[in-house]
Amino acid sequence: MVENSPKVMPERRPHIIVIGNEKGGSGKSTTAMHLIAGLLQRKFHVGSIDLDAGQATLTRYVENRRQTNTEPGIELAMPAHRRLESSGLDSASAAAAMDKDRLDQCVASLAETNAFVVIDTPGSVIPISRHAHSLADTLITPLNDSFIDLDLLASVDPETHRVRHPSRYAEMVWEQKKARAMRGGKAIDWIVMRNRLGSLASRNRAAMDRTIDELARRIGFRVAPGFNERVIFRELFLRGLTLLDLREKGLGQRLNASHVAARQEVRQLLRAIGLPNPSQLAQNDRNAGNLEPQDPI
Repeated sequence: MVENSPKVMPERRPHIIVIGNEKGGSGKSTTAMHLIAGLLQRKFHVGSIDLDAGQATLTRYVENRRQTNTEPGIELAMPAHRRLESSGLDSASAAAAMDKDRLDQCVASLAETNAFVVIDTPGSVIPISRHAHSLADTLITPLNDSFIDLDLLASVDPETHRVRHPSRYAEMVWEQKKARAMRGGKAIDWIVMRNRLGSLASRNRAAMDRTIDELARRIGFRVAPGFNERVIFRELFLRGLTLLDLREKGLGQRLNASHVAARQEVRQLLRAIGLPNPSQLAQNDRNAGNLEPQDPI
Protein backbone atom coordinates (compact mmCIF):
# COMPACT_ATOMS: atom_id res chain seq x y z
CA MET A 1 0.00 0.00 0.00
CA VAL A 2 1.34 3.41 -0.97
CA GLU A 3 1.31 6.16 1.61
CA ASN A 4 0.80 9.79 0.58
CA SER A 5 3.43 12.34 1.51
CA PRO A 6 1.57 15.20 3.28
CA LYS A 7 0.89 15.00 7.00
CA VAL A 8 -2.49 15.71 8.53
CA MET A 9 -2.46 16.81 12.14
CA PRO A 10 -4.58 14.77 14.56
CA GLU A 11 -7.76 16.01 16.21
CA ARG A 12 -9.00 17.85 13.13
CA ARG A 13 -12.34 17.19 11.52
CA PRO A 14 -12.13 15.79 8.01
CA HIS A 15 -14.38 16.92 5.18
CA ILE A 16 -17.01 14.17 4.97
CA ILE A 17 -18.46 13.22 1.59
CA VAL A 18 -21.49 10.91 1.63
CA ILE A 19 -22.72 9.11 -1.48
CA GLY A 20 -26.43 8.54 -0.94
CA ASN A 21 -29.31 7.11 -2.96
CA GLU A 22 -31.86 4.59 -1.73
CA LYS A 23 -32.10 2.95 -5.15
CA GLY A 24 -29.55 0.43 -6.37
CA GLY A 25 -27.80 0.66 -9.73
CA SER A 26 -27.24 4.41 -9.62
CA GLY A 27 -23.43 4.24 -9.59
CA LYS A 28 -22.81 5.12 -5.95
CA SER A 29 -19.71 2.96 -5.51
CA THR A 30 -18.24 3.95 -8.88
CA THR A 31 -18.72 7.60 -7.94
CA ALA A 32 -17.21 7.03 -4.49
CA MET A 33 -14.10 5.33 -5.87
CA HIS A 34 -13.50 8.01 -8.48
CA LEU A 35 -13.82 10.74 -5.84
CA ILE A 36 -11.35 8.84 -3.67
CA ALA A 37 -8.90 8.50 -6.56
CA GLY A 38 -9.22 12.20 -7.43
CA LEU A 39 -8.39 13.22 -3.86
CA LEU A 40 -5.54 10.72 -3.61
CA GLN A 41 -4.05 12.13 -6.79
CA ARG A 42 -4.02 15.54 -5.13
CA LYS A 43 -1.92 13.91 -2.39
CA PHE A 44 -4.59 14.09 0.27
CA HIS A 45 -4.93 11.34 2.84
CA VAL A 46 -8.38 9.82 2.31
CA GLY A 47 -10.44 7.50 4.48
CA SER A 48 -13.35 5.49 3.11
CA ILE A 49 -16.25 3.71 4.80
CA ASP A 50 -18.54 1.12 3.23
CA LEU A 51 -21.93 0.98 4.98
CA ASP A 52 -23.49 -1.34 2.40
CA ALA A 53 -22.66 -4.60 4.18
CA GLY A 54 -24.81 -6.67 1.83
CA GLN A 55 -23.36 -5.55 -1.50
CA ALA A 56 -20.00 -4.27 -0.20
CA THR A 57 -19.15 -3.04 -3.71
CA LEU A 58 -16.81 -0.28 -2.54
CA THR A 59 -15.00 -2.76 -0.27
CA ARG A 60 -14.47 -5.16 -3.17
CA TYR A 61 -13.35 -2.22 -5.32
CA VAL A 62 -10.68 -1.30 -2.75
CA GLU A 63 -9.65 -4.95 -2.35
CA ASN A 64 -9.25 -5.28 -6.13
CA ARG A 65 -7.10 -2.15 -6.09
CA ARG A 66 -4.95 -3.58 -3.31
CA GLN A 67 -4.49 -6.78 -5.32
CA THR A 68 -3.43 -4.80 -8.40
CA ASN A 69 -0.82 -3.10 -6.23
CA THR A 70 0.90 -6.48 -5.79
CA GLU A 71 1.78 -6.53 -9.49
CA PRO A 72 5.39 -5.56 -10.29
CA GLY A 73 5.97 -1.86 -10.93
CA ILE A 74 2.52 -0.68 -9.82
CA GLU A 75 2.16 1.77 -6.95
CA LEU A 76 -1.40 3.04 -6.65
CA ALA A 77 -2.32 5.33 -3.77
CA MET A 78 -4.77 3.70 -1.37
CA PRO A 79 -7.44 4.98 0.99
CA ALA A 80 -7.65 3.92 4.61
CA HIS A 81 -10.73 1.73 4.20
CA ARG A 82 -13.28 0.46 6.72
CA ARG A 83 -16.34 -1.73 6.29
CA LEU A 84 -19.12 -1.42 8.85
CA GLU A 85 -21.81 -4.05 9.22
CA SER A 86 -25.02 -3.54 11.17
CA SER A 87 -24.87 -4.60 14.80
CA GLY A 88 -27.61 -7.20 14.41
CA LEU A 89 -29.11 -6.56 17.85
CA ASP A 90 -32.68 -7.75 18.32
CA SER A 91 -33.86 -4.38 19.61
CA ALA A 92 -34.24 -1.94 16.72
CA SER A 93 -33.60 1.08 18.93
CA ALA A 94 -30.54 -0.51 20.57
CA ALA A 95 -29.19 -1.55 17.16
CA ALA A 96 -29.66 1.97 15.78
CA ALA A 97 -27.89 3.52 18.78
CA MET A 98 -24.99 1.09 18.56
CA ASP A 99 -24.61 1.56 14.80
CA LYS A 100 -24.60 5.34 15.26
CA ASP A 101 -21.86 5.10 17.89
CA ARG A 102 -19.80 2.70 15.76
CA LEU A 103 -19.99 5.04 12.77
CA ASP A 104 -19.02 8.03 14.91
CA GLN A 105 -16.07 6.09 16.31
CA CYS A 106 -14.99 5.01 12.82
CA VAL A 107 -15.10 8.59 11.53
CA ALA A 108 -13.19 9.80 14.60
CA SER A 109 -10.51 7.17 14.04
CA LEU A 110 -10.09 8.10 10.37
CA ALA A 111 -10.06 11.80 11.28
CA GLU A 112 -6.73 11.36 13.04
CA THR A 113 -4.85 10.90 9.76
CA ASN A 114 -7.17 11.86 6.90
CA ALA A 115 -8.32 15.16 5.43
CA PHE A 116 -11.33 13.57 3.72
CA VAL A 117 -13.64 10.68 4.53
CA VAL A 118 -15.85 9.24 1.77
CA ILE A 119 -18.86 7.20 2.94
CA ASP A 120 -20.73 4.86 0.58
CA THR A 121 -24.27 4.15 1.83
CA PRO A 122 -26.62 1.23 1.07
CA GLY A 123 -29.54 1.39 -1.32
CA SER A 124 -32.04 1.60 1.53
CA VAL A 125 -32.79 4.13 4.24
CA ILE A 126 -31.68 2.36 7.43
CA PRO A 127 -30.71 4.13 10.68
CA ILE A 128 -26.95 4.02 10.06
CA SER A 129 -27.47 5.49 6.58
CA ARG A 130 -29.63 8.29 7.98
CA HIS A 131 -26.96 9.14 10.52
CA ALA A 132 -24.28 9.11 7.81
CA HIS A 133 -26.31 11.65 5.85
CA SER A 134 -26.39 13.96 8.88
CA LEU A 135 -22.57 13.84 9.04
CA ALA A 136 -22.12 14.96 5.44
CA ASP A 137 -20.36 18.18 4.54
CA THR A 138 -21.02 17.20 0.93
CA LEU A 139 -23.86 14.83 -0.01
CA ILE A 140 -23.80 13.42 -3.54
CA THR A 141 -26.88 11.65 -4.92
CA PRO A 142 -26.20 9.91 -8.26
CA LEU A 143 -29.34 9.86 -10.37
CA ASN A 144 -29.94 8.09 -13.66
CA ASP A 145 -31.38 10.70 -16.00
CA SER A 146 -34.96 9.48 -16.34
CA PHE A 147 -38.33 10.14 -14.76
CA ILE A 148 -38.29 6.61 -13.38
CA ASP A 149 -35.24 7.42 -11.29
CA LEU A 150 -36.33 10.98 -10.54
CA ASP A 151 -39.09 9.33 -8.50
CA LEU A 152 -36.35 8.86 -5.87
CA LEU A 153 -36.58 12.60 -5.17
CA ALA A 154 -40.18 13.53 -5.90
CA SER A 155 -43.60 12.55 -7.19
CA VAL A 156 -44.05 14.19 -10.60
CA ASP A 157 -47.30 14.92 -12.44
CA PRO A 158 -47.29 12.83 -15.66
CA GLU A 159 -49.01 15.53 -17.71
CA THR A 160 -47.39 18.76 -16.57
CA HIS A 161 -44.14 17.31 -15.18
CA ARG A 162 -44.59 19.59 -12.18
CA VAL A 163 -43.44 18.39 -8.78
CA ARG A 164 -46.32 17.13 -6.64
CA HIS A 165 -44.38 16.52 -3.44
CA PRO A 166 -40.91 15.44 -2.30
CA SER A 167 -40.17 11.73 -1.91
CA ARG A 168 -39.39 9.81 1.26
CA TYR A 169 -35.66 10.06 0.51
CA ALA A 170 -35.80 13.83 -0.03
CA GLU A 171 -37.72 14.20 3.23
CA MET A 172 -35.11 12.07 5.00
CA VAL A 173 -32.31 14.32 3.71
CA TRP A 174 -34.25 17.36 4.95
CA GLU A 175 -34.60 15.78 8.39
CA GLN A 176 -30.85 15.06 8.54
CA LYS A 177 -30.11 18.63 7.50
CA LYS A 178 -32.15 19.75 10.51
CA ALA A 179 -30.41 17.23 12.77
CA ARG A 180 -27.03 18.55 11.65
CA ALA A 181 -28.10 22.15 12.22
CA MET A 182 -29.26 21.30 15.74
CA ARG A 183 -25.77 19.95 16.47
CA GLY A 184 -24.31 23.25 15.32
CA GLY A 185 -22.90 21.94 12.08
CA LYS A 186 -22.66 23.89 8.84
CA ALA A 187 -25.18 23.33 6.08
CA ILE A 188 -24.96 20.19 3.97
CA ASP A 189 -23.98 20.87 0.36
CA TRP A 190 -26.38 18.52 -1.44
CA ILE A 191 -25.47 17.69 -5.04
CA VAL A 192 -27.60 15.64 -7.42
CA MET A 193 -25.36 14.04 -10.01
CA ARG A 194 -27.14 13.38 -13.30
CA ASN A 195 -25.86 10.19 -14.89
CA ARG A 196 -26.87 10.02 -18.52
CA LEU A 197 -27.48 6.39 -19.44
CA GLY A 198 -27.88 6.96 -23.17
CA SER A 199 -29.40 9.76 -25.19
CA LEU A 200 -32.92 10.96 -24.46
CA ALA A 201 -35.36 12.54 -26.89
CA SER A 202 -35.01 16.29 -26.84
CA ARG A 203 -38.56 16.83 -25.53
CA ASN A 204 -37.99 14.37 -22.69
CA ARG A 205 -34.61 15.94 -21.91
CA ALA A 206 -36.14 19.41 -21.75
CA ALA A 207 -38.90 18.16 -19.44
CA MET A 208 -36.29 16.55 -17.17
CA ASP A 209 -34.32 19.79 -17.09
CA ARG A 210 -37.36 21.83 -16.07
CA THR A 211 -38.48 19.37 -13.41
CA ILE A 212 -35.03 19.02 -11.84
CA ASP A 213 -34.56 22.80 -11.80
CA GLU A 214 -37.91 23.22 -10.03
CA LEU A 215 -37.07 20.47 -7.56
CA ALA A 216 -33.61 21.88 -6.86
CA ARG A 217 -35.12 25.22 -5.85
CA ARG A 218 -37.83 23.55 -3.80
CA ILE A 219 -35.81 21.08 -1.72
CA GLY A 220 -32.36 22.65 -1.84
CA PHE A 221 -29.78 20.87 -3.95
CA ARG A 222 -27.55 21.78 -6.85
CA VAL A 223 -26.90 19.76 -9.99
CA ALA A 224 -23.61 18.35 -11.25
CA PRO A 225 -22.83 16.48 -14.48
CA GLY A 226 -22.47 12.72 -14.14
CA PHE A 227 -21.24 9.80 -16.20
CA ASN A 228 -22.45 8.26 -19.43
CA GLU A 229 -22.91 4.50 -19.51
CA ARG A 230 -19.53 3.10 -20.57
CA VAL A 231 -18.17 -0.44 -20.50
CA ILE A 232 -14.85 0.89 -19.19
CA PHE A 233 -16.33 1.50 -15.71
CA ARG A 234 -17.19 -2.17 -15.31
CA GLU A 235 -13.83 -3.28 -16.67
CA LEU A 236 -11.83 -1.03 -14.34
CA PHE A 237 -13.67 -2.36 -11.26
CA LEU A 238 -12.05 -5.78 -11.65
CA ARG A 239 -8.60 -4.26 -11.08
CA GLY A 240 -9.72 -1.60 -8.63
CA LEU A 241 -8.81 1.15 -11.08
CA THR A 242 -10.45 4.44 -11.96
CA LEU A 243 -10.25 6.50 -15.11
CA LEU A 244 -7.88 8.82 -13.27
CA ASP A 245 -5.37 5.99 -12.81
CA LEU A 246 -4.92 5.03 -16.44
CA ARG A 247 -1.71 6.96 -17.00
CA GLU A 248 0.00 5.35 -14.00
CA LYS A 249 3.15 3.41 -14.81
CA GLY A 250 2.96 -0.34 -15.18
CA LEU A 251 -0.76 -0.66 -15.81
CA GLY A 252 -0.39 -1.43 -19.50
CA GLN A 253 -3.67 0.33 -20.23
CA ARG A 254 -3.95 2.11 -23.57
CA LEU A 255 -6.28 5.08 -23.71
CA ASN A 256 -8.81 5.26 -26.53
CA ALA A 257 -11.20 8.08 -27.39
CA SER A 258 -13.95 6.65 -25.16
CA HIS A 259 -11.57 6.48 -22.20
CA VAL A 260 -10.49 10.08 -22.70
CA ALA A 261 -14.10 11.27 -22.92
CA ALA A 262 -15.05 9.32 -19.79
CA ARG A 263 -12.08 10.68 -17.87
CA GLN A 264 -13.14 14.19 -18.81
CA GLU A 265 -16.58 13.46 -17.35
CA VAL A 266 -14.93 12.49 -14.07
CA ARG A 267 -12.89 15.70 -14.01
CA GLN A 268 -15.97 17.79 -14.79
CA LEU A 269 -17.76 16.18 -11.85
CA LEU A 270 -14.87 16.85 -9.50
CA ARG A 271 -14.75 20.50 -10.57
CA ALA A 272 -18.52 20.87 -10.24
CA ILE A 273 -18.48 19.50 -6.70
CA GLY A 274 -16.04 22.25 -5.74
CA LEU A 275 -14.43 20.53 -2.76
CA PRO A 276 -12.59 22.78 -0.31
CA ASN A 277 -9.06 23.61 -1.31
CA PRO A 278 -6.26 23.19 1.25
CA SER A 279 -6.21 26.85 2.26
CA GLN A 280 -9.93 26.70 3.07
CA LEU A 281 -9.40 23.57 5.16
CA ALA A 282 -6.58 25.24 7.06
CA GLN A 283 -8.63 28.37 7.64
CA ASN A 284 -11.52 26.33 9.04
CA ASP A 285 -9.28 24.34 11.36
CA ARG A 286 -6.21 25.83 13.01
CA ASN A 287 -4.90 22.33 13.62
CA ALA A 288 -4.69 21.53 9.90
CA GLY A 289 -1.29 20.55 8.57
CA ASN A 290 0.32 21.35 5.22
CA LEU A 291 -2.24 20.02 2.77
CA GLU A 292 -1.11 21.79 -0.39
CA PRO A 293 -1.84 19.56 -3.38
CA GLN A 294 0.85 18.81 -5.94
CA ASP A 295 -1.54 18.61 -8.89
CA PRO A 296 -4.98 20.03 -9.61
CA ILE A 297 -7.86 17.67 -10.17
